Amino acid sequence: MMNPSPPPPIVPTPAVELADRLRGRRVIVGVPGVGFRDGLRADDVVVRDGRTYVPVLTEQDYYRVEIEEIEAIAPLVPIDRVWVELATEHPRRQSLGALDAPPVIEPTPVLGAPVLVGRRVVQAVPDGFVRDLRAVSQVYVAGGDRSVIRICAEHEWYRWGMAGTPPETTEVLAGHLWLE
Repeated sequence: MMNPSPPPPIVPTPAVELADRLRGRRVIVGVPGVGFRDGLRADDVVVRDGRTYVPVLTEQDYYRVEIEEIEAIAPLVPIDRVWVELATEHPRRQSLGALDAPPVIEPTPVLGAPVLVGRRVVQAVPDGFVRDLRAVSQVYVAGGDRSVIRICAEHEWYRWGMAGTPPETTEVLAGHLWLE
């Protein structure tokens, strides 16, 4: 695969549009006009006193719950303050500097990025893109002239931090990876 095209951007989509399919999805929470926080995962919605909430965990806590099969207490965020990260070719329009919703996240090539270790990456593969990956190295040269990076599945990245067990990694051509 030569010079793959970039992956579609991440478009924050109001959680109310996906309320029945939130468990495990990456989400952004915030207050329009104030700011936003990412690096979170959602659980199934909860209705209390007629209001709908989304239980939200940090990604590290989400993976701890999944890997260790334990319960966790998650803050309940009103659903109108939650956006789901969706990869789509049709981003919504947003004015520069607007604080009405989280910004669209345009993937950027890893080549030239100053810090890669631990960052979310997207890999181009023959039939599309693979997400939920983490970089575990900087760019290095292999085979004499190939610029490559080692990556792992996101759940492996978090298990490494929790258990100290090094992740299973894959060497990928740097030109086939983008930062999210």
